[in-house]
Amino acid sequence: MEPFWPYAELPEQPTDDELAALDPDLHDALFGARPRPFSITLVFPELDGPTFGRALELARQSAEFRETGSGAARRYRARFLSSDALRLRDLFQIVGPSDDTEVLIDDRPVPYARELWLPLVWLLIAR
Repeated sequence: MEPFWPYAELPEQPTDDELAALDPDLHDALFGARPRPFSITLVFPELDGPTFGRALELARQSAEFRETGSGAARRYRARFLSSDALRLRDLFQIVGPSDDTEVLIDDRPVPYARELWLPLVWLLIAR
């Protein structure tokens, strides 16, 4: 006779995808600080307009791209390194006008991210 076990059989160790989805502060608290390169992340909702397809194309070319939520709560998260300043600027020109777009510095909201940090990174774009 097989015993009744109403719980899902879950692995004892988290998968790589689960670890990647952890909040950076939680990851550091659980596993210790890890060296990461400077990054700027744009988090934006689905936007109306003909350029949104181009925005998703640029976001998918980022160092790390993730979609979360569904329906009206869907968010797109694109992390860019300083070496990819041109693509970051191009994406921000499309999604930046939306008040729902967030700019995160090293995965954290910081004051003046739009007004100070983005223009400083854009100085890295070769003319």
